[in-house]
Amino acid sequence: MLGYEHGIIACMKLYLTSLGCRLNQAEIEALSRRAMALGCDLVETPTQADWAVINTCTVTHVAARKSRQAIRRLRRDNPAVRIAVIGCYGEMSPDEARALTGVDLVLPNVEKEQLLERLVAEVDLPAQAPRQESSQSPRRRTRAFVKVQDGCDNRCAYCIVTVARGPSRSRLPDEILAEIDERAHEGAQEVVLTGVNIGAYGRDRPDSGPLPQEEGWSLARLVHEILARTEIARLRLSSIEPWDLTEALLALWPHPRLCRQVHLPLQSGSDAMLRRMGRPIDVAGFGDLVAALRERVPEMAVSTDLIVGFPGESDADFQETRRVARELAFSRLHVFRYSPRAGTPAAQWEPVPHEGTRRRSERLIALGDELALAYHRRFVGETVQVLFETAVTRDGVPGWSGLTDHYVRVWSPGDDDRHNQMHHVRGLAADVEGLRGELV
Repeated sequence: MLGYEHGIIACMKLYLTSLGCRLNQAEIEALSRRAMALGCDLVETPTQADWAVINTCTVTHVAARKSRQAIRRLRRDNPAVRIAVIGCYGEMSPDEARALTGVDLVLPNVEKEQLLERLVAEVDLPAQAPRQESSQSPRRRTRAFVKVQDGCDNRCAYCIVTVARGPSRSRLPDEILAEIDERAHEGAQEVVLTGVNIGAYGRDRPDSGPLPQEEGWSLARLVHEILARTEIARLRLSSIEPWDLTEALLALWPHPRLCRQVHLPLQSGSDAMLRRMGRPIDVAGFGDLVAALRERVPEMAVSTDLIVGFPGESDADFQETRRVARELAFSRLHVFRYSPRAGTPAAQWEPVPHEGTRRRSERLIALGDELALAYHRRFVGETVQVLFETAVTRDGVPGWSGLTDHYVRVWSPGDDDRHNQMHHVRGLAADVEGLRGELV
């Protein structure tokens, strides 16, 4: 508890921002709720802030560079703002972060929960009487990101996140269920379960929480409990490692409230590359999982991550990746150029020359656009349910944009307020970005 410092928090103007993964976004949302509960004044721009908190990323060298750029931008926007750096960039490069102008505080990931206490220790604002409750309310969100675990026990040869985040640690299931109920009460229609490796949920706490204990905990059991014990309209899972897609989890589809979309990172279509990467799966096994998903739900959207230019990747390996991506007909490709990260085994290996990596990346991105268009065209002439999020004007025509449970972006015309509302939409035309449709 902050005790008497509550009054100091209450007069602090705080700006919160996040880069990178959905887990970072979930952590920032949780921090904002705690700050509001303490009466903190959350502001919309850094120009209004006493403190700016940035949750950073370092999964690639590009992500680390973007983190540095974002920190410098905060300082440019408000030369007087004090900056607190949290997240994986601050974890892995604390001295570099502290050297950036305007940075007053850098916290490792294990100390994120103490951020507000640390800000109180650093702040020099006059204390005021504590407020009993926040004068603000949470922003109207269509989707809420709920953190279910942190850390990872996998040892992929390229990944620094296991170092930055530590071993897998699961939240108590009753805490997760309570948070989902709170987000639903606030108006969220969809919850996205996030973590570094959500498929590992429960392995570190087989008998946690007050719910029935007879079978231990797993992601499958957690999802089952959420669907059974909460009224959230949609439940979406973030990225799941393919070896964590168990039969028990597969059996939960096609539950009508479990979104028909899953992100399964493959990383390469070459078995030789998968072994070199330390990925405990082969292409045939991965294909069997995709087939099992589509057997249960034929329109299931299956997206994936692919790395190009990993040390040792030959032209033949790359061609295998293109072939497999086309054959499995992914709904979306997330293409990453390999980025060596100090502290990982692959950082010691000879990378593919930059120009070769660039060309491979461009070819896979083009294939990803082709596959996305093909998937979106499946819904032309069909009726889909859309959770609308944002008013968007196209070619001078006002309209609204939202997502289906397949994670297909849909736009339809109209100047009525549809924010956080679900509507049935008939698909009229498709492009790489999604669908254009009309309300049914």
